[in-house]
Amino acid sequence: MKILDLYIIKKFLGTFFFSMVLIILIVVVFDISEKIDDFIGREAPLKAIVFDFYFNFIPFFVNLFSPLFTFIAVILFTSQLATRTEIVAILCSGVSYRRLLLPYMVSAIVIAILSLYLNNFVIPIATKKRIAFEDKYIRNEFQNRNRNIHIQLSPGNYIYLESYNTTEITGYKFSIEKFKNDELAYKLIAESIKWDTTKNNWSINNYYIREIKGMDESLKFGKKLDTVLGFTPNEFGRKDNTVETMDYYELNDYIASERLKGADNVEYYEIEKYRRIAFPFATFILTIIGVSIASRKVRGGIGMHIGLGVFISFTFIMFMQVSTTFAASGLVSPLVAVWIPNFIFSFLALFLFKKAQK
Repeated sequence: MKILDLYIIKKFLGTFFFSMVLIILIVVVFDISEKIDDFIGREAPLKAIVFDFYFNFIPFFVNLFSPLFTFIAVILFTSQLATRTEIVAILCSGVSYRRLLLPYMVSAIVIAILSLYLNNFVIPIATKKRIAFEDKYIRNEFQNRNRNIHIQLSPGNYIYLESYNTTEITGYKFSIEKFKNDELAYKLIAESIKWDTTKNNWSINNYYIREIKGMDESLKFGKKLDTVLGFTPNEFGRKDNTVETMDYYELNDYIASERLKGADNVEYYEIEKYRRIAFPFATFILTIIGVSIASRKVRGGIGMHIGLGVFISFTFIMFMQVSTTFAASGLVSPLVAVWIPNFIFSFLALFLFKKAQK
């Protein structure tokens, strides 16, 4: 690589990480001022606040806004090059506009790979620790308010709960049905089930069991039955941010498990899976758009470039949120919905790039 390439890469990555560190410090200060009462009221240790919460919050924040800061970094230093007429000098020296874009793309690859790794392996581990801290020192105790809970444990094996109390680890109006060849072969109905924390199994209270074998049918009644049912209280625990605590492989296994159970929110997990790949790819698109906009010297200088850059960045983020909403509602497949913003802004990047070469 030439000196010019290294110069641009150094400027790009340097501006990116400097602006990211600066914003992180500001966000942390504001977040501390907002949560200080919770920290003091629940006597959160300083070590836990620093290392369990904020240390694990930083990777999440860096990755969440990496496309935005990539765009801002490109706009900032490229506008400076254009203002000082360095872009003109580079092009007049015989360097083509496409060749000028090479060090930008190398820098974008570094940021995209970092984002991809953070998304799929680092952030899930950090999020587990951060959520554990929030559950202990910030959030109130979780209460499951779902009614008429249906779960498919395996093909032909279904359970039903009218309600579930997370505090008492107890489910009410419980039933389990097993089908063979699309015909009911087994059914258990109970007044309640309670998780036994010492034995790690369920205690079924006031139950009756109906078994069907061909033309024969038997009934069995009882007051209490200890057994393993193929699910644990974790099925009814806090679902918020659960998907964010899974790495790439865990997420794939979880999606397969939820689909087997017949869960109605599989799209939400698929959106997260595809977003982790599509989001880093946006780095290349926004880099091209940023260079195409900022490499031309215009009235208003850097201020005009930054304003336009921020507007395009937030428009991209808005498109991402709107498209994923369509996927969550089942109107569009998760894969298509997550990639729609990239496709749309790819055409914008191509248009601006061709226009900028003139």
